Amino acid sequence: MKNNQRPLIRSTTVIGVIRDGKAALGSDGQMTLGNTVIKHSTRKIRRLYHGKLVAGFAGATADAVTLLDRFEEKLEAYNGKLDRAAVELARDWRTDKYLRRLEAMLAIVSIDKALIISGTGDVIEPEDGIVAIGSGSMYALAAARSLMKHSALQAKDIVHESLKIAADICIYTNDHIVIEEV
Repeated sequence: MKNNQRPLIRSTTVIGVIRDGKAALGSDGQMTLGNTVIKHSTRKIRRLYHGKLVAGFAGATADAVTLLDRFEEKLEAYNGKLDRAAVELARDWRTDKYLRRLEAMLAIVSIDKALIISGTGDVIEPEDGIVAIGSGSMYALAAARSLMKHSALQAKDIVHESLKIAADICIYTNDHIVIEEV
């Protein structure tokens, strides 16, 4: 590693699903630095806006916590309007000199909306109500889509099973799973 390079921080797996009037978001607990696991039980999700939303992050922990705090401020400023708060956070994140250096992504679910917010100013609302971010996100996303189509599992169970599958495949994802449901 050259002196001017930071250690590579690998992401995680965060997945959220909306089904039958309920939403669930979960993540694994692994934190890695380079190719070393430094913690197995990091909490990467939290409830926001009076417990009506659940948000999760992938990327640098300190950066993500800063973004979650800013997002919570936006939610309060816009009376819990998820779309408006997400767009305003993405705008600030893209244009603010300090914020644009932050390396993280956010996934948010409510009972009727699922969003991904990135530092490039993207606010993405998937058509199928499934959000996934992090290094194991594509494994969890594929599992969740299949479970949504071919099972009657509830949102929380789909999230749990999808994270277990991702943990079996992605070396940056473990099976210390935390799930919140709204």
